Amino acid sequence: MSAWVQQEAGTTSSAEAKKLEPRGQEKKCSWASYMTNSPTMIVMIGLPARGKTYMSKKLTRYLNWIGVPTKVFNLGVYRREAVKAYKSYDFFRHDNEEAMEIRKQCALVALEDVKTYLNEEGGQIAVFDATNTTRERRDLILDFIQENAYKVFFVESVCDDPEVIAANILDVKVSSPDYPETHRERVMDDFLKRIECYKVTYQPLDPDEYDKDLSFIKVMNVGRRYLVNRVQDYIQSKIVYYLMNIHVHSHSIYLCRHGESEHNVQGRIGGDSELSPRGRQFASALREFIEEHKLSDLKVWTSQLRRTIQTAEELGVPYEQWKILNEIDAGVCEEMTYEMIQNTFPEEFALRDQDKYHYRYPGGESYQDLVQRLEPVIMELERQGNVLVICHQAVMRCLLAYFLDKSGDDLPYLKCPLHTVMKLTPVAYGCKVEMFYLNVEAVNTHRDRPLSHVIGSHLTPCVKESTLTAQTKLMTVSASE
Repeated sequence: MSAWVQQEAGTTSSAEAKKLEPRGQEKKCSWASYMTNSPTMIVMIGLPARGKTYMSKKLTRYLNWIGVPTKVFNLGVYRREAVKAYKSYDFFRHDNEEAMEIRKQCALVALEDVKTYLNEEGGQIAVFDATNTTRERRDLILDFIQENAYKVFFVESVCDDPEVIAANILDVKVSSPDYPETHRERVMDDFLKRIECYKVTYQPLDPDEYDKDLSFIKVMNVGRRYLVNRVQDYIQSKIVYYLMNIHVHSHSIYLCRHGESEHNVQGRIGGDSELSPRGRQFASALREFIEEHKLSDLKVWTSQLRRTIQTAEELGVPYEQWKILNEIDAGVCEEMTYEMIQNTFPEEFALRDQDKYHYRYPGGESYQDLVQRLEPVIMELERQGNVLVICHQAVMRCLLAYFLDKSGDDLPYLKCPLHTVMKLTPVAYGCKVEMFYLNVEAVNTHRDRPLSHVIGSHLTPCVKESTLTAQTKLMTVSASE
């Protein structure tokens, strides 16, 4: 990544954003929620096993992370609800009139749910995840969209690489609810015949004639080529930008905070202090961790603050500094303890506890601002191989929230203890998380959600620092198709 790009990304206009509204009158809507002036449907197209659900889920996770309420409507779920027991590929034959009628009714029910979500539940984008391989089905969807004055963007996944298709079937379809048995050869045989049923009537988007006026992107062979047609607004350009940056490849992302700093020991937030003696011990332990796991091809990224740089220096490998990885700007509260903030700015202290995600420090940033600032990092992480990001508590929370699909309400309370490495490995429709505590003591800088906000809310249990050992802690975040 060029220095110019880093500099430009690092100076994303958070300062300008802070001036948009006077304090006390700040809206709690995300900046991204103003990207659309009417609800949008993203309509997936493509034969089975072409990665449509994978793209649907990733795109939905990204849009929700940047603050645009988005939901996937997977037609397979509706079909399995209507037909309790899947028998064979015969259900998908185009001459099976009874099945074709069931499939059409499922689409109509799903569209009604889309309407409820966009018109009554505050949704802004609905992802219609289905094959939608015929013009008849797409015209039905277009009529629905016109009736409701929605915008539409089509995403067609085209793939003729047999190895990619076979891998997708084995990775995802074998564990589909359609196939309770685990006999791989029978599953593969049935699913390939299902694909042939769709091929008979498949009508790809025609950019030259029939579909030339539609807004769409064709993704060919999992991102080797793209064809983009008539992008009409900002949110559509964001969708294209994201889809052209995600790559299906095997890699892992390692996240950790810097070693314990002098300010951590003193209970002060922000600032640019150096590592404490225990922080330097962690840096040495981190080097041993990298050597032990043979991460020779690892890229290392840090912020431009001393505590992350000092941690990386101990590793003895090249590293890149990103200004946009700097810790959240605490404004007038920089280098203060929470007790000092509560005594000096009691109203600000209370406001932050009421809505930590949207609260902006006077002269500083909010978590919402931080998500906006970190978007280029997410794009680069999607493109890269193995990367170690040495960052800060608030920054790590934002990055974790993206990969683990956490809401803005939960994001500021994710536990990111010092001297712990989190390994994130994308799998099928989710992300596997492994936690490694490197056996170096550190202060606990985590502040729990205020009790008044815990009651009645759904909290995901987290592993407490005291229970972490050098042994790997595993959890998998995934979703069924």
